[in-house]
Parts: sequence; C-alpha cells; structure tokens
Amino acid sequence: MRERTPVSSFDPAELHGHHINDPELVASRLMDPLLARRNHFTLDWTGAWRLDAPSPRLDEAWPVQMEVVFEDPVPVRPERLIAHGLGLSRNEALRRIKCDIPLRRPTSAGFTFTVTAGN
Repeated sequence: MRERTPVSSFDPAELHGHHINDPELVASRLMDPLLARRNHFTLDWTGAWRLDAPSPRLDEAWPVQMEVVFEDPVPVRPERLIAHGLGLSRNEALRRIKCDIPLRRPTSAGFTFTVTAGN
C-alpha cells in the first residue's frame, strides 16, 4: 500500500510495525477510507457483526433502552443491525427505534437506542 514511499519518511515505530505485520497497523490501514478509495478496494463485511440482544419479555415495561458496543470497528448501518438483531423489518425498526445517532448512516462507534412497544 505504500510500496513507493521512501523508508526514511516513515516513523520508526510505524516502519517496525510494517516489518512485523502488526495486526493493529494492518487493521488501521484497511479501515482508512482514503487508502481504500485511492487503491480501489472495498472490504466485505458480510457476517462480520451481530446484535446480541435479550429476548423481550411480555411483562417488561416499554420502552426498552439498549446499548450497542463494538468489539471491533466494523461499519454497519444501525437500522440493519437493530432490525436483524431484534427480528424486525427495517421499516418497523425505523418506526419503533429512537436512536442517539442517524439510523441510516453507517457507524462503527457504539450507540444507544430505545425500542418502543409495537402496536
């Protein structure tokens, strides 16, 4: 990805990371949107995420608030993650979910959302 860059222009710690194929360095470079655009590649995130959600109890008070935490920075559209994880259609998720971030924009940062009762 940086094959034509003079070695002297690298920070020594970064250069060492390249030499040992440091997994964190590789991951950070793969997640760099400018690098992806410049080198014409996209990452396939199929199956890279899931929502571990407790099954709702009928006696549970509504609305229910949930928090999403990512173990790895995998970009996902919140409405897709929530709909799939809760077994809702995307339209129903958009109708029933109140979120602290835009539901239709990809994110890889944690967020919270509230599920309202289905009527």
